[in-house]
Amino acid sequence: MRILVTNDDGIHAPGLDVCVEIARALSDDVWIVAPEFDQSGVSHSLSLNDPLRLRAIEERRFAVKGTPTDCVIMGVRHILGDKRPDLVLSGVNRGSNVAEDVTYSGTIAGAIEGTILGIPSVALSQSYGAESKQKPHWDTGLRYGPDLIRKVIDTGIPRDVLININFPDCRPDGVKGVAVSSQGKRDIDWLKIDPRYDGRGNPYFWIAFDRVKKNPPGRGTDLAGLADKRITVTPLRLDMTDEPFMTKLAQVFSGAGGA
Repeated sequence: MRILVTNDDGIHAPGLDVCVEIARALSDDVWIVAPEFDQSGVSHSLSLNDPLRLRAIEERRFAVKGTPTDCVIMGVRHILGDKRPDLVLSGVNRGSNVAEDVTYSGTIAGAIEGTILGIPSVALSQSYGAESKQKPHWDTGLRYGPDLIRKVIDTGIPRDVLININFPDCRPDGVKGVAVSSQGKRDIDWLKIDPRYDGRGNPYFWIAFDRVKKNPPGRGTDLAGLADKRITVTPLRLDMTDEPFMTKLAQVFSGAGGA
């Protein structure tokens, strides 16, 4: 089995090395194509107005001056040639990718691009808290990642579906189990603007996060699973069509005429 590994934290991120170890527990044919620099929060963006610079670091390990999406395309369409990967692993991200994170995450985007290209794809992320922020529990993903991925592959990932796996903020022996979860939803005001002033008195701003939990996470969601120290496994679809509302709109416009 040929595995392509990417991430959004960059080619030098410790989580990438964790993902490579997970991949090598599954196969000897592992290739790494990751961003030259941190691309967190770039979502599923493409570099259309800038050239992609490719740097070979060592055998089967490459850095791309671009996004995670660029990296997967570069790996599949250029580096690997005629023998496409059988699996794309994206991560392991430093920090969870749950709830609304999936729309912002470059880690998820790497798996999305693999799925678009018709390759089974899995995104992997490691949660951390105030005490583990500097040293996330990478050994949790190492312990459980390979077996989880084997089970997912053996089950068979449907076409146009990717798998989002998040490891809880605890050591391996603290994991309570696996929760197959739906995508959660945070409080609407969890993002905020943090205004500041530079040394010359000019204003600048940071996008900041409100870490205060105002409401408990929805039951059965990825948020609830992580809060309960469980590994969350969430299947995500490329097709974002809301079929119930599509049906309702079709009824509304059926008599509009000329539409």
